[in-house]
Amino acid sequence: MNYNQCLEFMFNQLPMYQRIGSAAYKADLNTTLAIDKLLNHPHKNYKTIHIAGTNGKGSVSHSIASILQAKGLKTGLYTSPHLKDYRERIRINGEKISQEYVCQFLNKYKKDFDKIKPSFFEMTFAMATEYFSENNIDIAVIETGMGGRLDSTNIISPIFSVITNISFDHVRFLGNTIEEIAEEKAGIIKSNIPVIIGETQKETKPVFINKAKKEKTKILFADRNFSIQNNNNNGSSLKANYEILKKGKLYIKNLKCPLLGLYQNKNLLTVIQATELINETFIKISKDTIKQGIENVITGTGLMGRWQILSEKPMIICDTGHNEAGIQFVTEQIKQTPYNKLHFVIGMVNDKNISHILKLLPVEAKYYFCKADIPRGLNQDILAEEAKSIGLKGETFNSVNQAFEAAKNNADDDDLIFVGGSNFTVAEIL
Repeated sequence: MNYNQCLEFMFNQLPMYQRIGSAAYKADLNTTLAIDKLLNHPHKNYKTIHIAGTNGKGSVSHSIASILQAKGLKTGLYTSPHLKDYRERIRINGEKISQEYVCQFLNKYKKDFDKIKPSFFEMTFAMATEYFSENNIDIAVIETGMGGRLDSTNIISPIFSVITNISFDHVRFLGNTIEEIAEEKAGIIKSNIPVIIGETQKETKPVFINKAKKEKTKILFADRNFSIQNNNNNGSSLKANYEILKKGKLYIKNLKCPLLGLYQNKNLLTVIQATELINETFIKISKDTIKQGIENVITGTGLMGRWQILSEKPMIICDTGHNEAGIQFVTEQIKQTPYNKLHFVIGMVNDKNISHILKLLPVEAKYYFCKADIPRGLNQDILAEEAKSIGLKGETFNSVNQAFEAAKNNADDDDLIFVGGSNFTVAEIL
């Protein structure tokens, strides 16, 4: 198989959650364990850091990887979903896996996969583990796909784990309450392996503490140990400037960060806590290295779609926030961004509770309803109808690009165009 045939094989012949939704979900690790045995457990050949959470786990994963790279370590990074190119999911020191390796791996194991029948995610994670091993990396930052307990990535034994935060997402699989979702994410907490919780939440705190006690492991709440002051981030400059405090005392001065979402404050504290744990469990990292890693996170690891400014006249911003908590942060930051008129290009997926999300959106915006080009994409007419019932007005378009072009044609230089609603909507305009 050539590269395009390999992608076709993975995307179409075997289920991929991002494209088709629930039919691709597996409620056990048996297939992952079978592939891991076939590959002779490559993830045991290097150190790992494991990251779960509802929001922020991508930004945290990229930031930690960037700091490890700044330290001079050969660093693997496994994330999902991809925005433009499948190979974004698997990187070493920011460089995407090669097309040749993707083909080599699939051609090598295709007969075995025909018998084992792994999902898209199970195959991709297996590919990452073998790729990292063959390239003799020092450490890999591994982001969960969904949940934690039953996620394919949960076969690893990391030096520590991170859970960024918990909010409502994938409730069909993870539970209908915050506590139930936290239980699933807490499944990555393992015996004698420390865990960082990024955000202290009333409902989830006891869940995580109980699990850590059961596993006899250390638990750290990042926002109890670190805080931010003098934040000049208004979301419309190219870099935010922070001062990090530890227990109220200045810890890092003049920390520049190119990730401009206001929600990045919480992610940043989680990352700083992670660097302390790296110091304790693996290797010493100076504050200068931390600053360098965070400042270079976008260029060094290829992170995209997080309050990303695409243009200034008119201001065009995209963000991949797609659940209630993510959209809440986005709408809060839109309120703090200066503009004359707001143009909102929105496409969503068909397995979300969209009414809860739509109620959070600004009523005064002009909406451009569209459908992302994936089977899970929600029909733009259904989206527009639901939006109309709660007072959001706009037009429908057959594609994301048509909606985006219409917004650009209608916008004046002092307007704001925002693109969001799902990863896939953002992916199509990047």
